[in-house]
Amino acid sequence: MRVVADIPNPNMKVTLLSWNGKYLIKLEKGDFEQTYKIGEMDVMGDAGAKELLDEAFLEAAMNRFSDMRDAFVSTVRRNS
Repeated sequence: MRVVADIPNPNMKVTLLSWNGKYLIKLEKGDFEQTYKIGEMDVMGDAGAKELLDEAFLEAAMNRFSDMRDAFVSTVRRNS
């Protein structure tokens, strides 16, 4: 697995990786993680993969992190 880039973002850790013919977009916030896989043939190199990380995508990912946290807190409360 090769780290293509660590992309600066004030809200989460964003890492672009290359592995086994795919790009992996790894997003981390606290204890939660999201990973997206894209075929290397579906984008135009490293730059094409980076272009996918636009403002709308990252905002949607932040909303998903909130949903993940809410679901986890709910299950802990129900089952503790």
